[in-house]
Amino acid sequence: MDEVEVVVAHSERATLRVGDVFLKVDPDQARIDVEVEAMALVPVPTPEVLWRKPPVLAIAAVPGTALGRLGEPSTASPAAWAAAGAAVRTMHDAPLPPWPGRGRGLDELAADLDGECERLVANGVLPADLVTRNRQVAEAALRPWTPVFAHGDLQITHVFVDGDEVTGIIDWSEAGQGDALFDLATLTLGHEEHLADVVAGYGTDVDLDVIRGWWSLRSLLVIRWLAEHGFDPTAPGCEVDVLRSRM
Repeated sequence: MDEVEVVVAHSERATLRVGDVFLKVDPDQARIDVEVEAMALVPVPTPEVLWRKPPVLAIAAVPGTALGRLGEPSTASPAAWAAAGAAVRTMHDAPLPPWPGRGRGLDELAADLDGECERLVANGVLPADLVTRNRQVAEAALRPWTPVFAHGDLQITHVFVDGDEVTGIIDWSEAGQGDALFDLATLTLGHEEHLADVVAGYGTDVDLDVIRGWWSLRSLLVIRWLAEHGFDPTAPGCEVDVLRSRM
């Protein structure tokens, strides 16, 4: 009998693996609706939806292995990273999905960032100079952008490869009309050494300062949430190290 593996679990949702089946438990049915529709529309490899019975969505595992993990060296080849960049470009070139993204507008995002920076310093979570420097770097990401079909949570563990080919992209619950460079930044967070490979595969010029801005912005916004939900943003190579790399 297959064992039950807890892939991720916190107060908002949980994902379990039983053999070659992933069970996503999410009381927010809007997220599940987005995930199912996005996988049906996007022109890149995605998991097969096996069945759905709220609040559970069952999907098949995709072949291959994750491109890597945050905080660990990636064993994937430069060609695999480039293939990931090419797959992301295919997604971004697809027709826009008929729903907006779930992200915040620029004014709201800037206000949230400023508030989070104040809390990080006031509560002694991070040194003031580290927060101030990264708030400056993050400013580059706070600019108008042309929406694309965006994944919205394109973490390195959400892209699967076999050799030098992308076999599947998973976890589409945040998909929508979004910023292309946010996707590229999320994919390369903590793996700056592979940014050039991803950009080469993406096949067009990108503003690297904006990508670095998103690294700082995203890290500043999630550190408290991660700590409160059982994750360690201070682990080697993770969010706090990402912030330190900008000093």
